[in-house]
Amino acid sequence: MAPCLLGAVEPSRRVIGDKAYDADSLRRWLATRGTEAVIPSNATRRTPYPLDRAAYARRNLVERLVGRLKNWRRIATRYDRLARNFLAALALVASISEWVK
Repeated sequence: MAPCLLGAVEPSRRVIGDKAYDADSLRRWLATRGTEAVIPSNATRRTPYPLDRAAYARRNLVERLVGRLKNWRRIATRYDRLARNFLAALALVASISEWVK
């Protein structure tokens, strides 16, 4: 499913994912798009791919942000059906959550 989802957007400089996305087919597809795959190798892989650890560490920031946003019930359950209302709620929660640590 990853190529279908990523194919719908413009190619980025790199894609950061967890070990579940460690597949040669995905890595080849990303390379054809000119995208660097920052994905740690699975433990069963004989020769692991090199990993940009600094870029992979920044993935944690996104994970924590999503976790913090899910604390807000309106965001987690997607009450707002219109995209503009949902984005407005996201902006509100993001601005408030900076103060409510």
